Amino acid sequence: MLIVNIALFASAVFFLIISKKIHNNVIYKKKQYRIPKGKITYSDLNIPAKPYFSKRYRTTGKPDYVIIENGKYIPIELKSGSHHMPWQNHVLQLATYCQLLEETYGDFVPYGRLVYNDSDFKIPFDPKLRFELESAITTMRNSLHHGEVELNHSDPGKCRACSMRKYCRDNLI
Repeated sequence: MLIVNIALFASAVFFLIISKKIHNNVIYKKKQYRIPKGKITYSDLNIPAKPYFSKRYRTTGKPDYVIIENGKYIPIELKSGSHHMPWQNHVLQLATYCQLLEETYGDFVPYGRLVYNDSDFKIPFDPKLRFELESAITTMRNSLHHGEVELNHSDPGKCRACSMRKYCRDNLI
């Protein structure tokens, strides 16, 4: 009986040490990627996750992380590069994630976070951004419907990976 108790105690200590290491690793990774405090409820980085889908806007997307902070779902998108201001296309991508989370969970999403290599930005999901998102979706749908997609860059690499290449009159490849 004493041997069983010692074995159980040793197992408990072993699992306590392992869980503490995992906990410390999570804290380190959150600091490394500047993820705010909160419970991570979704991640698309290590293992591909199921995408969110909006019936209303017919959009889909997979944020890098979703955390719950103060009872609210917050999407977090990690981007490479150094930026002093968030890029507009990144802001609209994040706004799409905010909208997807609102529709999925039926709850207000106050903001999302864009995290670059050297900076991060808290982007409010306010009425102005909601309007910009709806306008961008409408413009994109109209462009697809009418086959009028215009080139907005001079980088052949972007054309190679672009999902709109077949609709673009001016693609570079």
